[in-house]
Amino acid sequence: MGAPTATWKDLFTAWPAEMPRRAVAITALNEQIVFSGFRTGEGLLLLERATPDSLGARMVILPYDQIVAVKLTEVTKSRPLRSLGFQGAPGGD
Repeated sequence: MGAPTATWKDLFTAWPAEMPRRAVAITALNEQIVFSGFRTGEGLLLLERATPDSLGARMVILPYDQIVAVKLTEVTKSRPLRSLGFQGAPGGD
């Protein structure tokens, strides 16, 4: 199972403004959801897709506890990642 619900909620709530809101969420069912924006809620995350999925859905409402990973699709400098609590610099600033 994924990280505790509060951890994922904290990450999305504190998402740095200078970091694009595009990424891929991996769910507990091993679904990969490519999103181009999101909105946070108390217990749910609303992911917005740039293009509809195979069923025509443009948005996905996902409980935080169903997220097991988030893949960043944009090149990201260290500074925004540090504001999320990450230390070190894999690629430098």
